[in-house]
Amino acid sequence: MYTYIDLKNATNFSELKEAADIINSGGLVLFPTETVYGLGANGLVEDAVKKIYLAKGRDFKNPINLLVDSMEMIESVAKNISPLERTLMEAFFPGPFTIILEKREVVPDIVTAGQSLVGVRMPSGVIAKKLVEYASVPIAAPSANISGKVSGTSFKDILEDFKDKVDCAIDGGNSEIGIESTIVKVIDNVPHILRPGSITEEQILQFAPAVIKDYEDENSTNVNHTNHYTPNSNCVLVYSKDNKKMVDEINKISSKYSKPCILSTHENLSFYSGNTVIDIGSKSNLNEIARNIFSCLKKADSFSPDIVIIEGVEQSGIGAAIMNRLLKACKENYVEI
Repeated sequence: MYTYIDLKNATNFSELKEAADIINSGGLVLFPTETVYGLGANGLVEDAVKKIYLAKGRDFKNPINLLVDSMEMIESVAKNISPLERTLMEAFFPGPFTIILEKREVVPDIVTAGQSLVGVRMPSGVIAKKLVEYASVPIAAPSANISGKVSGTSFKDILEDFKDKVDCAIDGGNSEIGIESTIVKVIDNVPHILRPGSITEEQILQFAPAVIKDYEDENSTNVNHTNHYTPNSNCVLVYSKDNKKMVDEINKISSKYSKPCILSTHENLSFYSGNTVIDIGSKSNLNEIARNIFSCLKKADSFSPDIVIIEGVEQSGIGAAIMNRLLKACKENYVEI
C-alpha cells in the first residue's frame, strides 16, 4: 500500500518530507514535475534505481537523468563542466532543460547505462524542486509511464499503472508543460539537441553560434531512437500549411475506417462531424496543445478506435517538440501535403 499525498492546491509543502524520507530509505515515489509526472528514487543508490527500471519495464541500456536542486549538487555528480555548459545551465535552470555532462564516480553505472555521461535537470515545478531539496540527494526520475507507452501528465492517468509498484504517490494535478524536457549535449562547443522540448532551438541559439538538431538524424548515435510514446491504437499524423487540404485529407482517411478517432485543433472541430473527435487545443496556442497531447492520446485509446488521425502543427518553437512526440506516437506514419 502506497502513501498518498494530495498537493493539488497546496501552499505548504512540508508533507514532502515524508516522501523525501521514502526516497532516502530506497523507496519509489510517483510525483509531478512541470513537464510530466516522474518516477523517482535515490539516484546514488543502485538498488533503488533498479526499482525504477523494473516498475517501468525499462531497458537497462536506457539511461536515466538526475533531478538536482543546486549547482552544488550538480558539481557533486558531474565534472569538467565547460564554460558553455555553465552558460546554458545558468540560462535554463531551473526549468524544462536537461544537459548531458561528464559524470563523477559517485553516480552508479545503472543510472547511466554504463556510460561516462549523465543527464542532469533542475526542475522549476515547486513539488519536484522541494522533493529534491528535502531529500538532499539527486533523484533519478524518468517519466512515469510504462516503458514504450505515452508519458503521464495527470495523476489519474498514471496511478493505475503504478499504484502497486510505488511507496508514495503525490497528486499535484495536471502538468504545467505536458511534454518532457529539452535534452542538450555540448560537443566541440556546439549544443546538440537530442530531444526537443519547450526550451527551443531559438532560445538556445541566444547563447551559442550554432545548434545541431540530432533528434532529426536517424543515424545519430547521440539519440535514443526507441519509441517511447506509442498509444495502443494505430495512428496517422497529417499536416499541411493549407488548413483546408489538411482537413480534407483527414476526412478522406477517416472515411476508410468504421471507427476513426480524430485529434483536432479547436478551430477545426466542426469539420469532422459524424466522427469521434477530441479537442487538443487552439492552433494559436501551441503551449496548450503541448499540455494536452499526451492525455488526448490516452483518451483516444479509451474509445478503442480502428485508427487515430491527428492534426499536425507547424514545426517552429515548441511545435518541433509536439511534432517529435506525435511522429513517435504514429511510428513515423506521417502524411504531409
